[in-house]
Amino acid sequence: MSFYLECGKCGRRMEAVSGAALCPACAKPLLVRYDLSRLDGAALQEIWERRGCDEGMWRFREILPLREGEEPVTLGEGATPLLPLGRSDAGRRGDPDAGLDELALYVKDEGRNPTGSFKDRGLSAAVTRAALDGVTRFVVPSAGNAGVSLATYAARAGLPARVYLPVDTPVQVERRTRAAGGEVRQVEGLITDCGAAARRYARRTGAFDVSTLREPYRIEGKKTMMLEIVQALGWRAPDAIVYPTGGGTGLIGSWKALAELEALGIATGSGSTRMYAVQAEGCAPIVRAFREGWAEAEVWEEPETSAYGLRVPAALGDFLILRALRESGGGAVAVTDEEARLAAAELGRAGISASIEGGATLAAARQLRKEGLLADGEVVVLFNTAHALVY
Repeated sequence: MSFYLECGKCGRRMEAVSGAALCPACAKPLLVRYDLSRLDGAALQEIWERRGCDEGMWRFREILPLREGEEPVTLGEGATPLLPLGRSDAGRRGDPDAGLDELALYVKDEGRNPTGSFKDRGLSAAVTRAALDGVTRFVVPSAGNAGVSLATYAARAGLPARVYLPVDTPVQVERRTRAAGGEVRQVEGLITDCGAAARRYARRTGAFDVSTLREPYRIEGKKTMMLEIVQALGWRAPDAIVYPTGGGTGLIGSWKALAELEALGIATGSGSTRMYAVQAEGCAPIVRAFREGWAEAEVWEEPETSAYGLRVPAALGDFLILRALRESGGGAVAVTDEEARLAAAELGRAGISASIEGGATLAAARQLRKEGLLADGEVVVLFNTAHALVY
């Protein structure tokens, strides 16, 4: 399938060239666009059903950044289960007044991916496109899971990768990154400081920077979560999703996937899914911006949270996240680390090994339900973005 790039901010269109990064006009993230009018939605749906789960996320290759004859760098990522939380789990959900039993509540369990997190989807797509375009080395700043994933997929492609980690990143993350062949550099400070170091390294060596939204293809991998959800629900879009939001790539990807399905005429209700971003109370720039009515988020000073994936004081795609929340009729909520930890334990008692970020979505769903934002009988999907063991 042919594709091109379009700036998510100014709308500038450009060809998908090797090393495509930010928009050259406004330095904002680029989005991949396809000529969907050339595709037959009904026929495509049949093809995707026929392929089943064996091809993982690449079963949707017709709307992924692969040209004819190209093959992906893959480890079988995707095809993760959509697990219902039924009435049998009611006693495990904590507050009986939250009314979660009246929802059709599901968990998209991304801990089943090859390195234990949803990052595998984005890095499979990014490494695939970059390697096909002639990139010879990679670099990324990471709070944990992205670094492990990049090191793993770069190794699969036979290419070197350097990962910058904050010094207080759990030691397991460093060990797993090195075990996959990644070159680790630790930085005093936050992921923003790691990002600055990664960009300096990229300028000095020519390494390709696959930081969140600094290249356009990680979104394409992440959007396959929503494609799988819709397929699992019988080609019906959920009424709402609750998404743990740091850089927000998966939330933006979900928004993009639903728009593409709507254009193809495939999914029922694809234009009405409400999106809710969840952040930690100690680092909630998107929540603050949403409540204040801002189009972009201000940097969150001195972020504090043990949910490392949510410790992102400034998201490059903040305007895209906020646009998705508002256009979908959703919103943004913050939860405490303690609420997220307890909720992750609740998911564990329901048989789902959840990271603290995944737990945050259950805590947020309880809050949204109390505020009347999730109605009886609605299909609501929580995203558990990583396995409990990643930390």
